[in-house]
Amino acid sequence: MGLPYTVILTGGIASGKTTVSRLFAALGIVIIDSDELAREVVAPGEPALAAIVKRFGSGILDSDGALDRPRLRAIVFADSNARADLERITHPAIRQLMRTRLTAAESPYTILAIPLLAETGGRREADRVLVVDCPEELQLRRLMARDGSSEPQARAILAAQASREQRLALADDVIVNDGELAPLRDAVAELHARYLQLASAKRDASI
Repeated sequence: MGLPYTVILTGGIASGKTTVSRLFAALGIVIIDSDELAREVVAPGEPALAAIVKRFGSGILDSDGALDRPRLRAIVFADSNARADLERITHPAIRQLMRTRLTAAESPYTILAIPLLAETGGRREADRVLVVDCPEELQLRRLMARDGSSEPQARAILAAQASREQRLALADDVIVNDGELAPLRDAVAELHARYLQLASAKRDASI
């Protein structure tokens, strides 16, 4: 069985990806979040967690035997080789789980949320890429309000991500999230109608 029509949803931090995901979910569309998959594959008892412990030692576990994410994050951000080792362990497991979830999805098309698409190699296996975009100064204000970050901290976080231009270069579709919820909902509804048509055409072509 082939994969369903898949739209990757991406965007910078504090751009409004979660809000857009919820609007598509309200229309009955299955949302698969790569961040959630990344947490699932390193849950206690999962093979990927055992491999991480073998590579990094039991010191990266908390008192409950779960992954101590801040501790592991500190290690891999300070050492590119360690980060590459972690990715070799987790990325295949994430991709396999992603394909399993995509195959099981029962909506007319599926939204695959990959926040760091531009940072991790581009388009992947998808029919379309939707970028949630907003002006960088608005993104900055949202990030400061959401996380309580100082302006220098927030600017450093934005600087560590792909640029707005790099994300937009991947886009087939763009939603500009710079205002009220109503126009955002309208933009999602318009894209939903388009994706339904495209998914139907893909199914017809495969018959």
